[in-house]
Amino acid sequence: MLILFVLCCTQVHAQKVGLVFSGGGAKGLAHIGTLKALEENHIPIDYITGTSMGGIVGAMYAAGYSPAEIEKIAISSDFQNWVNGRYTSDYTYYFQKNAPNASMLTAKVAIDTGFHFSFRSNIINDIPLNFAFLELFSQASAVSKDNFDNLFVPYRCMVADVLSQKSITVSKGSLAEAVRATMTVPIIYRPIKLDGKYVFDGGLYNNFPADVMERDFKPDFVIGANVSSKTYNEYPKNNDDRLMNRFLVYMFLSKSDSTMIGKNGVYIQPDLGDYSVTNFAPVEDLIKKGYDATMADMPKIKALISKRVDPAELERKRAQFNAKKPDLKFSSVTVSGVNNQQKKYVERLFKSDKTTFNLQDIKRGYYKLVADQTFETVYPKISYQAATDSYTFEVVAQPKKSFKLDLGGNISTRPISNVFLGAEYNYLNRKAYTFGTSFYSGRFYESVQLNGRIDYPTKLPLFLAAELTYNHWNFYNTSQIFIENPHPIYIEQSDRKIDLMMGMPLNYNTKIVLHSTFINNNDRYSPNSTFAVGDLLDQTIFNGFKGSLNLEKNSLNRKQYATNGQSFSLSVSYTTGRENYNPGNIFRNTPGFVKTPSQNRLQNWGTIKLTQENYFLHLKKYTLGYLVEGVISNQPLFYNYYSTLLMSPAFYPLQDSRSLFLDKFRATTYAAGGIKNIYNLKKNLDFRLEGYLFLPHKEFELNNFQDVDYAKPITKIRYAATAGMVYHTPLGPVSLSYNLYNDAVKRNGVLLHIGYLIYNKRSIE
Repeated sequence: MLILFVLCCTQVHAQKVGLVFSGGGAKGLAHIGTLKALEENHIPIDYITGTSMGGIVGAMYAAGYSPAEIEKIAISSDFQNWVNGRYTSDYTYYFQKNAPNASMLTAKVAIDTGFHFSFRSNIINDIPLNFAFLELFSQASAVSKDNFDNLFVPYRCMVADVLSQKSITVSKGSLAEAVRATMTVPIIYRPIKLDGKYVFDGGLYNNFPADVMERDFKPDFVIGANVSSKTYNEYPKNNDDRLMNRFLVYMFLSKSDSTMIGKNGVYIQPDLGDYSVTNFAPVEDLIKKGYDATMADMPKIKALISKRVDPAELERKRAQFNAKKPDLKFSSVTVSGVNNQQKKYVERLFKSDKTTFNLQDIKRGYYKLVADQTFETVYPKISYQAATDSYTFEVVAQPKKSFKLDLGGNISTRPISNVFLGAEYNYLNRKAYTFGTSFYSGRFYESVQLNGRIDYPTKLPLFLAAELTYNHWNFYNTSQIFIENPHPIYIEQSDRKIDLMMGMPLNYNTKIVLHSTFINNNDRYSPNSTFAVGDLLDQTIFNGFKGSLNLEKNSLNRKQYATNGQSFSLSVSYTTGRENYNPGNIFRNTPGFVKTPSQNRLQNWGTIKLTQENYFLHLKKYTLGYLVEGVISNQPLFYNYYSTLLMSPAFYPLQDSRSLFLDKFRATTYAAGGIKNIYNLKKNLDFRLEGYLFLPHKEFELNNFQDVDYAKPITKIRYAATAGMVYHTPLGPVSLSYNLYNDAVKRNGVLLHIGYLIYNKRSIE
């Protein structure tokens, strides 16, 4: 009897429990709830196998994170940024260093092996995710010596070799890379190389690795949690939006088989039918679903598994494991995938006077590197060096395909449609060189721009750039909005500029740029609305120089119709040049008019301009933002009313304001601003309601035939407003809006446009 009792006790003590987590995209967050429930009820977890999101959650537990810590990470804003490809760093704006243009589609061409076109192969940017995995898992890898049997809990994850169509079990190597590989959903994330093979999401061939659990660990009992269901009880007869949302899972993940658990097992399947595999926002709800489903099966689990884990002993073991983790101290940075000159360029981004780097030093260098447009791929690796008790940070970098083509523009119900074409060539050596050109062509707006840039990988990156721009605007061709204007003012503007720039990024998404600009403006206009074909227009030519210092910050989520982030611009400039006025013959038959001869004079002025756009309040379906702008300038009056207006600063409140000549929204000194109300009706569809006020210090007044003077200070206030729908497509916005201006002629307008209403800045902006 005593021998039998001892054998029974030994059998209970020897019970080993394996935990199997399936893939399933965002639904895999429910696995965190399963971990919580098991630990709360003192159920042992001796082995873990997982795939995709199940592999991530399982790896975090195996790496020594408690369920509470995993939950805290999952509900953080950082986690949402990782899975959605968003990130902020000290050099974010440097990453977005190209001025916004009307590009909708980009093609990359490798000209070294012939003209081969390729398009972006991944939907979500993996830059923040790659580094996050290094932060989360590198220390556990160091403790285990890259052997997953030596983790806090022995662990396996699944990846798929698509070329050989085989499922691969990962049991050793970098834990961070294994986790990154197991969640590489095709099209969503780009693949990585693991042991020389390009691998994808393990769920392609084994989404529920219960067989691997049995083969590698042979546990006494298995608890399997499946969050992925690929079968419908009834085939949908109609178009089901929820079915479409699950398209990728139905396309890529293999079916999870509950019978694989075996007799000594419990199969848990949370009710997640109302949740999407791509929506990571309802983290807490998903965790609760996993917790509730596990608790519902807890009596069955307890009946099957008699062994219990002492909570204090579990925490002691976890703390003991975590105490072994070496501090993230780096002794070297290595670079692969580039030639020797390019390698030196990358290494200089991490240059430091210190003998060792901490994680923040590495992170700063990494984000400086990914900010650089000369690289197609930047993949980070961390390896532990036991001899020096420090880590090596490795960068696997692939220079960009050397040639890039952009196509875009807009199609509009007003005559402002245009086509945009752009081309860019990148060359990387010890410095990065970028050369580009772009073209706009349309009835209203034409432009040609050539640019070149050299980036120096100094500790604080520095760039030198030159830009040659030609703009041509014909407001006469766009004088119709919704109500026909039979007698428009003829205004045609051409400006040319050569802009020499020197700039550097600062902290908090900010850059500072010094501009030296040579200007040639040629404005042709009628002084009234009696213009007829054959008339000789008035002409003002301005040749000059503008020096300016710009401080810019930009974290907006879109280049037009933003709903998140903010932009800030502060510019201080000095302009000097010669005004040349050549009168036309519009007033030749007007009694009392005395024609003045051609004249020229020197003009000088300084300007300070501040602009801020900020989306600061975010509720469930509502976003509130604002736009404020102020200009202070001692710019003098030019020879006549229209030449003064054409050279003065302008406020552009609405999306189509740049395509209208709004004489009442121009002044040398003004304050302006407005509120942006955005209602999200459904995914990618917004209703926008915006209103703005414009307060000039002194409005311009037309005297006699075409003389100009100032009105009394602060006596006029103008308004503008818009209401409309915006649908955000992968290529660009589609917008239908009603626009209202406080203007006698351009008062009402209905505008439908597809694409971006974005133009190059004028020479005097």
